[in-house]
Amino acid sequence: MDRKDVDTAVAENTHLRGLYGVTAGLLAVVAALSNADRGPFAQGWFVGALAAVLALATLGVWVFYTRTFGRATPSSRDSRRMLLWIVIGVPVVIALSMLLSSKVPWSLDLPVNTSAIAIALVMLLAVGSTVGIRLHHALVYGALLVVGVLPVWERGGESGNTGLLLAGIALVVGGLLDHRLLVRRFGSSTSAGAV
Repeated sequence: MDRKDVDTAVAENTHLRGLYGVTAGLLAVVAALSNADRGPFAQGWFVGALAAVLALATLGVWVFYTRTFGRATPSSRDSRRMLLWIVIGVPVVIALSMLLSSKVPWSLDLPVNTSAIAIALVMLLAVGSTVGIRLHHALVYGALLVVGVLPVWERGGESGNTGLLLAGIALVVGGLLDHRLLVRRFGSSTSAGAV
């Protein structure tokens, strides 16, 4: 495989740079724990320090992927679709959460975890519309969806913080599995650096 073929293959697999999902998932976990307002997470400076550490970790992830696999950008089609899902995803998460279980008068007030449901659906739709759902995506985000629809949660959206925590864990697991698949496709960091 010549260098152009390698560059094309890496660009087509930029979505598998899963360590970004790990840092995003950890940020969601930190947000959920800070919303719980307990222990050190009740302190704004502590949460800010953790967010700064995760920002630095994300920069480290970028350096690692650039050095190991080179610079790669997703196709313009995938970039547009992902941007569309980001722009649509936030309002969808909010609206779906309010509709399914919240304190607004028009809520269905179901005993479900709206955060888990909404984030799982957005992740499945975003991945499915850009790069295609792989088995691990279906298992991780599908499990998050199933847990969210179980009728065991507090009504009125009171379990949303737990859903954010579960979503963060799902993002970490999904990110690790994406990264593992990337390394399996392109070899270890040592062999990838030799290409």
